[in-house]
Amino acid sequence: MLTDKEMLTIAQRFLKKLGEGGEDIEVIIDKIIKKPYGNIYSYDAKEYLLTGNFNKSLVGNGPFLVEKKAGRVVTFSTSSNLKDQLIAYENNSLPLCLKGYWYPDEDRFDYK
Repeated sequence: MLTDKEMLTIAQRFLKKLGEGGEDIEVIIDKIIKKPYGNIYSYDAKEYLLTGNFNKSLVGNGPFLVEKKAGRVVTFSTSSNLKDQLIAYENNSLPLCLKGYWYPDEDRFDYK
């Protein structure tokens, strides 16, 4: 089982892997939801979080889960309610997505 610190390190690596914000925009994690099976991270541009200026916010920055057991990253959509997506995750019924999961030890994306 991973610690909160280890999961946060994976979350930060994942954001770098995605290239969120590019080279010009600093991206930070702004919210962590702890669940028994892992932590869910929300993130946005640092400037937006500090100023509230919507023009500085990211678009399409869906939350993601780092699983406590193995460190796999599970991405969630911005197009539906996180609560419903968590229920689907817990029931093993998330819809298939080509980049739905990231395996940090292998640095690869997969749909399962």
